[in-house]
Amino acid sequence: MSLVVVGSFGIDTIETPFGRAEDVVGGSAVYFSLAASLFSHVKLAGNIGSDFPQAPLQTLKKRGADLDGIQTFADQATFRWTGRYEGEMNEAETLRTELNVLVEPPQIPHTYIHSPFVFLANMGPSTQLEALKTLQGHSVFADTMNLWIDTALADLQQVLEKVDGLILNDAEARALTGETHLILAGEALLKMGPDTVIIKKGEHGAFLFTEALHFALPAYPTSQVVDPTGAGDSFAGGFLGALAEMGESTPENLRRAMAYGTVAASMTVEHFSTKGLEEATRSELDQRFQKLRDFVQFSS
Repeated sequence: MSLVVVGSFGIDTIETPFGRAEDVVGGSAVYFSLAASLFSHVKLAGNIGSDFPQAPLQTLKKRGADLDGIQTFADQATFRWTGRYEGEMNEAETLRTELNVLVEPPQIPHTYIHSPFVFLANMGPSTQLEALKTLQGHSVFADTMNLWIDTALADLQQVLEKVDGLILNDAEARALTGETHLILAGEALLKMGPDTVIIKKGEHGAFLFTEALHFALPAYPTSQVVDPTGAGDSFAGGFLGALAEMGESTPENLRRAMAYGTVAASMTVEHFSTKGLEEATRSELDQRFQKLRDFVQFSS
């Protein structure tokens, strides 16, 4: 089944204990789509400047992705972010942000409307609401961040009332619910509207919550984390890409999709930028999926 993603395309400069990468590909929609395109037909919507690198777009095109929703601004620069990770690299310190083309609303093609699955990547809640209204997707998941929890809570609450699923990290879940215990936070988020909630815990894995199912999965045991940027978006792409491929959100399918999201994230963090996902193959993902499944034995 097809899967629409609306989100950011970026150019990042990243510092980690393993080095520095300047002016490399970033953006939530890019990481998400590179992971999801290994499973499903992805349709992208977002804004870029004329300075955005073409390599990841060519990779996506080869995988059959629809790029009609990418709007190019010849007279503006692509969104840029500079960040630094230190120590255990659990969270980035943002050094600089330049919104550039992100101030313009994304243009969503008519052919994207009524898609079976939709992911609203991290954007302002007002932009997410407009995309929701336009797309009229059948199964819609969203992401958010602490900035919107702090500055646009009313709009964010409207988003939560309308979406089918929410994917966020543990700090965001605690901030949004006021609960320090993640089980209680997950249950509180379900009461806000979504039928499915995933709380990511970085190197400690992720929790899945539905009314009928609570499920925890550890992170894939990768040997080296070089750059955590985009890991959460890659997780979401692997999760929703696999779910769209399977077609329905049964408990078993949700668990399998969680595992695919986990291994997609593992392939991201082993390299700077999107290199790991651009070079990844479905066969490699399946191999890691099997190793993870054997390790946790979450299904027969």
